[in-house]
Amino acid sequence: MPAIKENERIDATGFGTVKIIQDPEEFCYGVDAVVLSDFAAKRAKTIRKETRIIDLGTGSGIIPLILSHKTTAETIKGVEIQEASWDRAVRSAELNELTHKLEFINCDIHDLLRLRPELRGSFDIVTCNPPYMPLSGGLKSENPAKMIARHETTADMEAFIRVASDLLKDHGEMFMIHRPSRLVDIFYYGRVHKLEPKTARPIIPKWGVAANIVMVHMIKHGGVDLQVMPPIPVHNPDGSFTEELKEAYL
Repeated sequence: MPAIKENERIDATGFGTVKIIQDPEEFCYGVDAVVLSDFAAKRAKTIRKETRIIDLGTGSGIIPLILSHKTTAETIKGVEIQEASWDRAVRSAELNELTHKLEFINCDIHDLLRLRPELRGSFDIVTCNPPYMPLSGGLKSENPAKMIARHETTADMEAFIRVASDLLKDHGEMFMIHRPSRLVDIFYYGRVHKLEPKTARPIIPKWGVAANIVMVHMIKHGGVDLQVMPPIPVHNPDGSFTEELKEAYL
C-alpha cells in the first residue's frame, strides 16, 4: 500500500477495481477523461497486447489507469510536468499493482524526446486531455497546480500535437479532447504536423444545448475523410447521467 500524503484521498474510478490517488485541493479528473478514454478504446483501429499507448499531460494518471482496464495493451505511459501529480500517478500504479504495465514520466513535453529519444515513432496511440484555456484567456486560479492544468502555461495546443506526431508510428492515432472553439486550430495544427482529422464527436451537457467539449481522432498520414459523430449528452433533465454517458464506464 503506497503512502497517502496530506490532503490526498483514494477514489474508486468505476472501472473494475481500479482506484486513483487524488488531491482535491489541486485537480481531480472529470467526465472529459472518462469519455476520451472510452473514445480511444473504441475508435482505435486495433488494440493488442503489443499496442503501445502514451498519454500527454496525464495529471494523476487517470487515462492510463482507465485504459489499463479497457484495453489489453501492456505498454501504457503517461507524461506529466507537475511533480506532485506525477508522484500520485506513480503511487496509483503501485496501488493497483500495475507497475508492470504503466510507466509515468515526469518532464515537460518539450523535453520528452531529448530525454527519451527511443520513444520517437514508437507508439500506436497518443491520448491527450490538454489545458483548455490559452494563457491570456479566462480567470486564472491562485492555485498553481490548477492553473497549469487549465491554462496553456507550459505548452500550447500546437506543442501537444507536434509531440504527439513525433511519438506516433506511421498511421498511428491521436485522440484529443478540447473546446469546440478550438476545432479549427486542432485541424490546422494536425495537418501541419501530418495528423489528418478522421473523427469528431461533440459532448453536450444535456439535450438542447450547445457542445462544450469535443473529441477528435487523427491519424498520422491518414487520408482525407472526416466523420462527425452524434453528440454524447452527459445529463438527463433530472440531473442523472444519460445511458450514452454510462456506456463510457463499461
